[in-house]
Amino acid sequence: MQIVLPVAGFGSRLRPQTWSKPKPLVTVAGKTLIDHVLDRLAVLDPERVVFITGYLGDQIEDHVREHYAFDSAFVEQSEMLGQAHAILQARDGLTGPIVVLFPDMIFEADLTVAQTTDADGILWVKEVDDPSRFGVVVKDGERVTRLVEKPDEPISNLAVMGIYYFRDAEALIATIERQIKADKMTKGEYFIADAIQMMIDGGATFTTSDATVWEDAGTTESLLDTNQYLLDRAETTTAHDGAHIIQPALIDPTANIKGSIIGPYASIGPNAVVTSAIVRDSIIDAGASLKDVNITRSMVGRDARLHGAPSSVNVGDTSVVDLSSGTDD
Repeated sequence: MQIVLPVAGFGSRLRPQTWSKPKPLVTVAGKTLIDHVLDRLAVLDPERVVFITGYLGDQIEDHVREHYAFDSAFVEQSEMLGQAHAILQARDGLTGPIVVLFPDMIFEADLTVAQTTDADGILWVKEVDDPSRFGVVVKDGERVTRLVEKPDEPISNLAVMGIYYFRDAEALIATIERQIKADKMTKGEYFIADAIQMMIDGGATFTTSDATVWEDAGTTESLLDTNQYLLDRAETTTAHDGAHIIQPALIDPTANIKGSIIGPYASIGPNAVVTSAIVRDSIIDAGASLKDVNITRSMVGRDARLHGAPSSVNVGDTSVVDLSSGTDD
């Protein structure tokens, strides 16, 4: 089975963190988003993983090639014309069964059902309170009859998470080509929901599989919530010289902590320096330096410096923030 991961988005809702790195490389609970996703995909033992990149895509390629040995390919989506258009860029070499996953979330779901199903496709779903933000499905028994992207009127609260199985990749690609030729768009984009609906209308059988967890990682607030979720379930740091730790918290072994309180729900990255600070419910990325601060619900990017006493910040990579009253070199 092959895996297709569209990762070409700008990550606008996570700025300033995504000015200098793509969204899949944003850190949460000690690992990048893409690492969390790839860990969950390992159960499928993929023969090939195709990454559809765009903005800062070279960083994703460098990261994957450095940390993973599986067969990988990288193609570029030069125009942001939607999900289906992104998948079309990966059409060369796509045959047989595939899983398409949009990796801007943390999930818990049984992906192995894709290895035993007789259906033409599977959509992983979860019930939501506000279906207008998602693609939703309507079912007749176990079979999906209708799939609508971001409906104006509520027709179902069963949202598609962004994980899809297709038994025949070539059938999907042929449908997307027909979709684009017919200029079938929703709200200005070529959505995969419309392509799947075309396949259903043509007689393809799609079913659903329920996810137990779906944690959004597309905004600062949701990413911090996801950090909480993961730390509750992670092997966290129990002791560290220079730090009083309130569980759960995760401190990289290379971080330098002095006279500080860390946690609960704080992630401290490699080579970060935290001095005389209180850090709660926050993500501190690699190489960041914090001194004399008391922060909560905050993100501090790679190699950023933060001095002073704010209560909440969102500091991007390589930033310098000095909130102290005097000069401090």
